[in-house]
Amino acid sequence: MTQENNDQFLTQEKFQEFTKELDYLRSTRRREIAEKLEYARSLGDLSENAEYQEARELQGATEGRIKQLENILLHAQVIENATKGNEIQIGSCVSIVKVGEKEEREYVIVGSAEANMRERKISHMSPLGMAMVGKKKGDVFSLETPNGVVKYKIMKIS
Repeated sequence: MTQENNDQFLTQEKFQEFTKELDYLRSTRRREIAEKLEYARSLGDLSENAEYQEARELQGATEGRIKQLENILLHAQVIENATKGNEIQIGSCVSIVKVGEKEEREYVIVGSAEANMRERKISHMSPLGMAMVGKKKGDVFSLETPNGVVKYKIMKIS
């Protein structure tokens, strides 16, 4: 069995955000859950104790998130904002326009753990991200979509 590359590409800001969340979960949140469990135990019969069951579920979810964050941070590669060169890479801010239209769309290429379409942060592993990485200003590229092939032009890289 071959091991896949587990590297997580993160900006410095996201790395710090995940580290802060992990610290909070390990200390404050675990303590809060332990207090809820202790209180629920004091109420008696655990088999029909909804507060106890809820606290156990919360504990399980919290421990799951702690493991997830530990794994992400263990394999994290912190990326700098890509300002060198004129080729799109992780960390690049890219403006593209669909060929035949005028409206530019701006995206930041990030690692998959940081992707968030509402913030226009797309993963380098997404179809659009993979199509853009390695391209230069002025390049035109095609992207296969459910509605057919769409062509985009790269307007700006910063």
